[in-house]
Amino acid sequence: MPKIALIQPTQYLDKSNKLCKQKRIHLPGLALPLLAAMVPDNWDVEIYLEVVDEIDFDMEVDLVGIGTMGHAMYRGLDIADEFKKRGRTVVMGGYMASIASEIALQHVDSVVLGDAEISLKIMLADFEKGQLKQIYDYPVEKLEGLPIPRYDLLLAKPIGNMLPVNAGRGCPHACTFCSIACLYKGKYLPRPLDEVIRDIKVVRDLGFKRFYLIDDNIISNPQYLGKLCQEIEPLKMKWSTQCSLQLARDPELLKKIVRSGGEILSFGVESITQDGLDKLNKSWLKVEEHDKYLKILSDHGIVLSSEMILGTDGDTEESIYATRDFVDRNRIVIPRFYILTPIPGTVFYSDLKKQGKLVTENWREYDGSKCIHKPDRISPDRLTTLYWWLSNQIFSFRSIMHRVVLNPVLWRKPYMLLFSLFMNLHYRRYVRRKITPNIY
Repeated sequence: MPKIALIQPTQYLDKSNKLCKQKRIHLPGLALPLLAAMVPDNWDVEIYLEVVDEIDFDMEVDLVGIGTMGHAMYRGLDIADEFKKRGRTVVMGGYMASIASEIALQHVDSVVLGDAEISLKIMLADFEKGQLKQIYDYPVEKLEGLPIPRYDLLLAKPIGNMLPVNAGRGCPHACTFCSIACLYKGKYLPRPLDEVIRDIKVVRDLGFKRFYLIDDNIISNPQYLGKLCQEIEPLKMKWSTQCSLQLARDPELLKKIVRSGGEILSFGVESITQDGLDKLNKSWLKVEEHDKYLKILSDHGIVLSSEMILGTDGDTEESIYATRDFVDRNRIVIPRFYILTPIPGTVFYSDLKKQGKLVTENWREYDGSKCIHKPDRISPDRLTTLYWWLSNQIFSFRSIMHRVVLNPVLWRKPYMLLFSLFMNLHYRRYVRRKITPNIY
């Protein structure tokens, strides 16, 4: 029986190539358990989550499959090299390998582009015949009939108290810096409601009271989300997801989310400078509405999480100082910050290259810890310095006390208070070591 090892790399902590390791995975991903469920029965499959697992490069395995999520891609390339030295066949997938396949193919035998539901079985059959191709590109047009993920493989790891469930993929927007826009090109693919509910019930039957919906922008189809909430409500579970701030414009949908157990919603706030957002083709997001929408969401009991980027052409020293005040003022419970990084393959990257605004084309420097392009109104070095200043300010004990411990929304949710405090202290530990925080 042939064997495939599916590996999700961790990221490097610093230039010394030390690895990011944790004792527990708080938010385990869905990609490897879902892929494992699609592997034919005549194959043996194991998954490795490197943030908690050690990888045995001398393992007896026929095929190695490596995922690529964000900055962890570069660790993935090194893992591929180690297995290739030992004569193993290595394939790679995930969004980073998909949009930068020419880089991946310098290290692996084959790359799966985009979603793998069709490509995986074809690739495995080709491997068995000794006819593996370099590229497998079979776009998925609908998400019907997905198997139940191999949650049992996750339960064998030290994990937190939530399991992932996929609702949809893609996004109707075309933000130039976004990898999702590269892959889905304005499409949003929702899964059938009954299959999503099936997976949620499996998570419940495994003893979990909480789950998180993996979806690139679940408000892309408000009618779908409303129906999904109606189906979730009788299950009496709590859940989290990422979403657009535009949810605040739809009070009825917001009420459905709250009634169904929606707790933490992560919003792409992105920036407090409109000019920067406009140049990234995200002009539909209006910064003058940020405070109003966040208040509406908070007033409904939503625990606010946010993602923001520094390094747009609208950013100045003053806007970064103001970002600290914005996060504190709105008591954003779980904020995350990233230096705007041009991912090879995105429109943003191509535009910067044409304009001569890339500081370096050494893609291993694209790890989110420093600015590697030239914003219009601030130097790359100064932006990097202020990024770490902001991160230290937001994850100071003063800010954590204000945003979390003294947050009235969390007074009514003791569990969420403890969870939010833990996450902030978790991020603080990363920031104090000058490591861009990631969720694991």
